[in-house]
Amino acid sequence: MIKTADEIEVMAQAGRLLADVFAYLDTLPLAGATTMEINDKVEAYITGPLQSRPASKGQYNYPYVLNCSRNHVVCHGMPSDGDILADGDIVNFDITLEKDGFIADSSKTYMIGHVAPHARRLVKTTYEAMWQGIRSVRPGARLGDIGHAIERHAKKAGYSIVRDYCGHGIGREMHEDPQVLHFGRPGTGLTLREGMVFTIEPMLNEGRARVETLDDGWSVVTADGKLSAQFEHTVAVTAQGVRVLTLRPEEKVARR
Repeated sequence: MIKTADEIEVMAQAGRLLADVFAYLDTLPLAGATTMEINDKVEAYITGPLQSRPASKGQYNYPYVLNCSRNHVVCHGMPSDGDILADGDIVNFDITLEKDGFIADSSKTYMIGHVAPHARRLVKTTYEAMWQGIRSVRPGARLGDIGHAIERHAKKAGYSIVRDYCGHGIGREMHEDPQVLHFGRPGTGLTLREGMVFTIEPMLNEGRARVETLDDGWSVVTADGKLSAQFEHTVAVTAQGVRVLTLRPEEKVARR
C-alpha cells in the first residue's frame, strides 16, 4: 500500500502523461463524434506519441481503452460506433495509463455545446466535491474525512452520492487497497500515511443514488434516468499534505 518516493515519481510521470491525454481531448471536436472514434483516437495517442500502455484495455476482459459515460450513464460506459455525441450532452471520459510499470487513473466530465443550466450545475458541483475530498488528504487524516467532505458538498447542493462504486488504491495494479468511499463520518476509517496513493472519483446524481447495470455487463446507469457526473484524480499522501499526480495543465493555473 505504501509507495517509496522513487515509485511516486514514476507514478507522477504516468500522471503527467495522462493529463496530456486530457489536454489532447480538449482539442477534439466532440459534437458529432462517436464514442468509438474518441476511444480509437485516445488509444492512438497513448500508444503513439506518449509511448505508453492504455491500462484499461484487457483489464477484467474489458475490450476498450476508455469508459465513456454519457448523461444518465454513471460509469463504465462502453464506446460504440452508434453512440454519437450531441450538443447539450455531458459525457465522462475515464482513462488509465501505464508507464514503466505504474498506473495513473483520471476522469473528466465534458460539457458539449449548449448544455442546460441544471446539467452545468451538476458538473460544476461534482468537480468541486472531488476537490473537497482532495483537500482533506494529509498524514493523520482518516478515510472518513474524505468521504464526509465530498458528501457534505454534494448534499448541500441537493445531489445524491453513488455508493456502489468508490475510489481505490493504485500502483502497479489498477485496483489496490484501500477502498476510498465518497461518503462517511469524519474521524473514522483508515488513517492516512505518507506514501499512500489512491484515487478520489465521486459520482453525483441529479436524482436518487440507486443505479442499475445494463445488459452489456459494464454500463451503469441511474435507476431514475436522471443525469450523473464524475471527476477523478490520482493522489499521493505527502509529508506536506497531498500531491495530485494527474493534475491537468489548466488546473495548475487555476489553483496557484
